[in-house]
Amino acid sequence: MSTFDKIFENNAKWIEEKLAVNPGYFEELAKGQTPEILYIGCSDSRVTAEDLMGVQPGEVFVHRNIANMVISIDMNVMSVINYAVRHLKVKRIVVCGHYYCGGVKAAMQPSDLGILNPWLRNIRDVYRLHKNELNKIADENLRYNRLIELNVQEQCINLIKTAAVQQAHKERGLSVHGWVFDVHSGKLIDLKIDFPKILGEIMEIYRLE
Repeated sequence: MSTFDKIFENNAKWIEEKLAVNPGYFEELAKGQTPEILYIGCSDSRVTAEDLMGVQPGEVFVHRNIANMVISIDMNVMSVINYAVRHLKVKRIVVCGHYYCGGVKAAMQPSDLGILNPWLRNIRDVYRLHKNELNKIADENLRYNRLIELNVQEQCINLIKTAAVQQAHKERGLSVHGWVFDVHSGKLIDLKIDFPKILGEIMEIYRLE
């Protein structure tokens, strides 16, 4: 039986398990959501947001796309950010990349990828910004993985450039975090990005509030 054929069977088992623990589980779930976290991750099938964080339905608002990008003219991610920040009032936003990301590797190949070209060009821009550091890394896999970390950092910066995030940070202390998931070990890694330092360098240009 294929994965697709087992979906509804798995769903029925999941319902039974939830009701066995809490008969009112779905009634409570239907009342609404109050997630504390907005998670922006990669669409890669190996990186399932809820599983790797060990969270339950209703606890995290999730957006996923190729290479966990935050692009200002992408109305999908911008709509998600605005809804999560201004309506759901999340307290934290996480951008989570993962090592051995196919999207990042594809971006660095000199090949025509059709409609993916303009999307992946944003990753090439990250490489351009940090090429001095990256070109010093001789091992190709280590270079890609460092680019993955730097891409997470740049997408966090893109978040901080938005009006909704700046306003929520000022009014209620909304925070932004950059993580990487190691698919080899299963570990989540906090990159501990020095955002105050970065913000001090860019806010002259990007401050909106």
